Amino acid sequence: MVESLRRWWQEQTGEEETPFDGDSPAFFVSFLVHVGLMLGLAFVPIFQAKKQVSLVIATPQVEEDEMIDELELPKEVVFSELPHDKVGANSENGEEVALSQAPTVSEVFSEIPVPSEVTPTTEFSNLAVNVIFENPVGLTHNANLAVKGAMGSGETGATGAVDRITMEILRSLEERKTLVVWIFDQTASLRKQRQSIVDRLDRIYEELGVLEAAGNESFKRHKDKPLLTSVVTFGDKVDLRTKEPTDNIAEIKKLITELPDDNSGVERVFSAVYLCAEKFKYYRIPEEGESEPERNVMFIAFTDEAGSDQEGLEKTVKICRRYEMPVYVIGVPAPFGRKETLVKWVDPDPKFDQTPQWGEVEQGPESFLPERLKLDFSGAKEDENPIDSGFGPYALTRLCYETGGIYFAVHPNRNVTRAVKKGEIDTFAAHIEHFFDPEVMRKYRPDYVSQEEYSRRVNSNKARASLIQASQRSWITPMESPTLRFVKTSEPALVIALTEAQKDAAKIEPKIESLFQILKLGEADRDKENSLRWQAGYDLAMGRLLAVKVRTESYNAMLAQAKRGLKFKEEKNNTWVLEPSDEISVGSQLEKMAARAKMYLDRVVADHPGTPWAMLAQREMKDKLGWKWKEEFTDLSPPAREGAPAANNNVVPAAANDKAKMLKKAAPAKRPIPKL
Repeated sequence: MVESLRRWWQEQTGEEETPFDGDSPAFFVSFLVHVGLMLGLAFVPIFQAKKQVSLVIATPQVEEDEMIDELELPKEVVFSELPHDKVGANSENGEEVALSQAPTVSEVFSEIPVPSEVTPTTEFSNLAVNVIFENPVGLTHNANLAVKGAMGSGETGATGAVDRITMEILRSLEERKTLVVWIFDQTASLRKQRQSIVDRLDRIYEELGVLEAAGNESFKRHKDKPLLTSVVTFGDKVDLRTKEPTDNIAEIKKLITELPDDNSGVERVFSAVYLCAEKFKYYRIPEEGESEPERNVMFIAFTDEAGSDQEGLEKTVKICRRYEMPVYVIGVPAPFGRKETLVKWVDPDPKFDQTPQWGEVEQGPESFLPERLKLDFSGAKEDENPIDSGFGPYALTRLCYETGGIYFAVHPNRNVTRAVKKGEIDTFAAHIEHFFDPEVMRKYRPDYVSQEEYSRRVNSNKARASLIQASQRSWITPMESPTLRFVKTSEPALVIALTEAQKDAAKIEPKIESLFQILKLGEADRDKENSLRWQAGYDLAMGRLLAVKVRTESYNAMLAQAKRGLKFKEEKNNTWVLEPSDEISVGSQLEKMAARAKMYLDRVVADHPGTPWAMLAQREMKDKLGWKWKEEFTDLSPPAREGAPAANNNVVPAAANDKAKMLKKAAPAKRPIPKL
């Protein structure tokens, strides 16, 4: 057969050599044999599978009537062509649409606003990312949906905050037994607030079922009691008032009522929280053979200041996060971009003078570093009437945020609809003139991050860096009551008066120019800024500084113009008066600068309505940027002497002040205001 193949190949190709010479035939035969064996082995499992038994698991049939009753299937599906502005659990059909689960239980559903327009992030994508829900809520609690705590919750009283905290304690008890540590500021200014908590303790613990559990035979052992309580106080020192955690409500109330006042002016709130975390951390460490800790631990602190020991923030955050111990603070609102506020103090002893006094207290700022230019308004010191920042003091708020707690900004006179007058302020409350809607302010949250991360974020944008640098400079007060009226008795006297008035402008111009050069460095990066808070901060600072710069320099230029000579239109007039004007008549450079100031301020008002930045921008724009001269007549005749003869030659006697001659009652003694 091989020989036949060779001859066939030679006849077809005409070549002597063929593929069938030598060992080639043996190779082809071996190849065919092995291929046959492999195919045979491949078919063996197929023939065996035909002999195996197939096992089928069938779900038992459910009776038709039973299934319909259980699921309540609709008989008919109806579609509506009308658009709905609400979807999900907050829509027309409510909770039947979706299961509402979140770390926070609430009867008010999270809403999904319908955007008017969605701009794709790239030209290839139509995907819009929803970043609206900073603190989602739902009907049912799901502890696995972990989020950081709330930044601020505005309240008009401590009892409102305690009601919310009662719910937080209840949620904790649903998970496991709980230890609540009440941490009280001992300053006299919080005496009233401490008493309001004492008056509410019975109701709180009754709602939590603790009073019933305290007398229950099943909870005889200390470790079996569902809710235990400790009381800790702080001032210049930190004191543990309960030797061991207790469920004795009478003992707790007595301890809080009998707390002595601490008049040192020192408030070591971070030391208090840290020491409590160290003392009670063993509750959070699972015992040998256990996978879960024995108890949850919650800290509830009451204070009306930012804290005297803020250097302890980082280590306090670290230990509370490590052992998962949330911190709740019932505190005060931080003034916008300021450290200090003025608190109303009335002597608690009626034997002494009850006239209100105002003491300076550190309650801010709301950010790690000041992010607002320290600039007074013309004619009024701005720090006399601080406004609300929308958040609590930075360090305390960050402690709550990082540990999963809540900061409650309590002010008894909170009103977001109008300005609050100084006379309306309650005793021991700070004068905050304006408050803002929390829903609006949520989008302007400060950066609650570590010092290193904050510095990195600031240095990532020149606009941020220049704003911080300018904000850290000392207060700049514009010309206080600048001289606006100049009577011309003679030409040399007028020149001297104008020169003296220029000195006020000369003092402040270098400071304004220095700040302007700092802020100017950030203009190149302003359009790269995406944060609403930083946008508003930079624009307000640049707009206000440019406005003050124009007013000051144009004032100086108008005086210089007058020194070169001004002529009265009417011969009888002898007085020049400077009046604010929208017109800039002393140079095109100042005119362009005024237009830039208006552009920045208008942008703040348009882009950030309902915020402190917009309010201050509107206030700045009320004062005109330019000046104009107006001529008047001033009567220089000397006034009539007291007791001089009148027209009928009768001598006019001097008016007698009988009230001044009356004996006055001795005023009650007035004690100096203590350190608050």
